Amino acid sequence: MGRIAVIGESPRIDAFALAGADPLRADSGAESRAAWDGLPEDVEVVLLTPAAATAIGEQVGSRPGVISVTLPS
Repeated sequence: MGRIAVIGESPRIDAFALAGADPLRADSGAESRAAWDGLPEDVEVVLLTPAAATAIGEQVGSRPGVISVTLPS
């Protein structure tokens, strides 16, 4: 069974850990891109804050077998 990861700013993603998701804190565009590039192989769903989705850009949705969802503002 795959995992769920959440990429974005700490205040917006920390609560997702209570539901079992892996929070990947990224407070800058570079940190967001590094978190995306370093996703573990068993991650199947990635939730992104709007800032993280913007920083990752066209790569969002480009990973085979991974569903990417941008959280609302």
